[in-house]
Amino acid sequence: MGLNAPVSSVLNRLLPQNAKRNPTFKPTNLITNTILNHINTGHFRKAVSILFTTPHSFPFPIYAKLFQLCSKNLALVETRKLESHLITFCSNPYPPTFLLNRAIEGYGKCGCMEDAQDLFDEMPRRDGGSWNAMISGYAKQEGNGYSWKALLLFCEMNEVGIVGTEVTYASVLKCCGVILVVGLIRQVHGVVVKHGFVGNVILESSLVDVYGKCGIMRDMRRMFDEIEHPNEITWNVIVRRYLQMGKMRDAVIMFFKAVASVRPLNFTFRGALMACSSISALKEGCQIHGVVVKVGFEENEVILNSLIDMYTKSGGLEEGRRLFDYQPGLRNVVSWTSIVSGYALYGRLEDARGLFNVMPERNIVSWNAMLSGYIEFFQWEEALSFIYWMRITTKDVDYVTLGLILRVCSGLSDVVLGKQVHGFVYRHEFYSYDYVTNALIDMYGKCGNLGSSRNCFFEMGQLRRDKVSWNALITSYASHGLSEEALRIFEEMQWETTPSEFTFSTILAACANIFALAQGKQIHCYMLRNGYDMDVVVNGALVDMYSKCRCIEYAINIFEEAVSMNLILWNSMILGCAHNGKGRGVFELFDLMKEKGIKADHVTFQGVLRACISEGFVDLGKHYFESMSGEYCVIPRLEHYESMIELFSRTACMDELEAFVQNMPFEPTVPVLKRVIDACKEHGHSGLEEWAVECLNKRNGLTPF
Repeated sequence: MGLNAPVSSVLNRLLPQNAKRNPTFKPTNLITNTILNHINTGHFRKAVSILFTTPHSFPFPIYAKLFQLCSKNLALVETRKLESHLITFCSNPYPPTFLLNRAIEGYGKCGCMEDAQDLFDEMPRRDGGSWNAMISGYAKQEGNGYSWKALLLFCEMNEVGIVGTEVTYASVLKCCGVILVVGLIRQVHGVVVKHGFVGNVILESSLVDVYGKCGIMRDMRRMFDEIEHPNEITWNVIVRRYLQMGKMRDAVIMFFKAVASVRPLNFTFRGALMACSSISALKEGCQIHGVVVKVGFEENEVILNSLIDMYTKSGGLEEGRRLFDYQPGLRNVVSWTSIVSGYALYGRLEDARGLFNVMPERNIVSWNAMLSGYIEFFQWEEALSFIYWMRITTKDVDYVTLGLILRVCSGLSDVVLGKQVHGFVYRHEFYSYDYVTNALIDMYGKCGNLGSSRNCFFEMGQLRRDKVSWNALITSYASHGLSEEALRIFEEMQWETTPSEFTFSTILAACANIFALAQGKQIHCYMLRNGYDMDVVVNGALVDMYSKCRCIEYAINIFEEAVSMNLILWNSMILGCAHNGKGRGVFELFDLMKEKGIKADHVTFQGVLRACISEGFVDLGKHYFESMSGEYCVIPRLEHYESMIELFSRTACMDELEAFVQNMPFEPTVPVLKRVIDACKEHGHSGLEEWAVECLNKRNGLTPF
């Protein structure tokens, strides 16, 4: 089989014309020594040039050394020159296979697999090293296509009876980790076992890694447990894969097991600290900090940044600041961003902004962190001002920035600004990011522009839409009172994707708004059949739905069976009882809530005052109203004043009503005045009626009509 690759042919034409006509020419020792001197002094390109222009072969070790240097320096042109010279002058009868393998390795390192494949196809003889070089070369390239080619070569290699080495299987497993075909991974695993590579920690670690990448956590753990002596790389792999799959507690547990066996890598520390940050595991994070100090990694920049991030996200803001101040020489944009983000996360926005303003360097993550703080605490005007300053200061914008800006537009109900952002998204080709498109759907929906929200949704297409897209559209319709349309969209959603807990909480609220008991029951049954997590949000939505649909018994059962309860769930039950005329039950729930140490808020008292109205308990209503600010530090809102006025009106307590209305800390609203006038007409109180009519006339006189 001849070696006539196109590149080699071109290079052959560049060789001296009398090269093959003068087989008796011998390179002098001077030329050979010159080449060796260039190799030893690091001038390998000069060595290749001299060799290339010399019309005779050289000792094989010189070719091998030069191929090695070409691979190390990614020198594609020099690799081609060496291959051409080798083929032309070392064909006796064929060039040595091991040198052709080095040429293939060089092409693979340089990312030129076309040349490697041409050379491999025309090799007169191949050995295991040839196959390994090709498979490894393809495995080093990025993209599914190259990985598939490597796996096809591996299959051909097995068909011709060549058994792979650990290098072969390491490359094959790396490709399996790219394409993530579980069946193929299991087959490769079987071949590894069949050929006796059990006990090779590198291959076993690769199997742990590839099972983890596929999300097959049980097989990953089983494979890990079979490794007799896992090394620090193996431990790093399993911690990283647990972290990647959202198994944060497992990642932390495996880290502490690793500490008992090996000295973990700094990246293992980083992964464990990231896991602690995600689940706010401050205690475990402090323990990892102790290990960091013990092994002498406290001055490692990567670990220090991870520690600061862990403390700021897990409730240890002051400790994070202490670390930040303790090592000023190790500060970088990551540590600055972490501490700014920590202050913003806890609502200390002035401190966060002060640090942000003196940052020596900022990146887009820093800007996003500060902007997120304003958004999380609903400081919309400050957020908008910050956005304007950001656009003046930097031109950096990423998809996260645009999503945050769209949230500001939603918070301000500024659809005009939202449309401007929409135009920016199209002009700068951010529309392909699902995160941005979903934010547009949500923004238009919250601003009441449901047509544009729906248009963005349909422009995504079925392949791009996800649960977030559907949830945003359903929420848009449900929040604007279009509950029937929200239910219809929910039915369409189930043809494309599986609803989430958030979907159900939204759609149950829609059922409650239109008293759709039948649909609400069906949704409840669907969740039970399919094993959904009945968290406090979902339980609160169920309690609210059943209460509004006059099925208070169902609501009480759900409340009593709830595994965990928060203030929202208690409020849902209290309001449900009040809505169904179970006033005495409201008072019992309120007392029980107080016993359990759950502090009431303005919603709780709204339910309690409604119960007082339904039961006609004036003195008790006055007591609860007064205790709001005195005992619970809850400032009464307009709805609480309206409830007290309703209580006095229904019970004909006209003197109390007069004193209450005339001593309110704000001017009575039109609905309040109308309710007072109706009560005076019903129960008789001319003086209060005259006062209310006069106030109403003054209010009407201020209207532009």
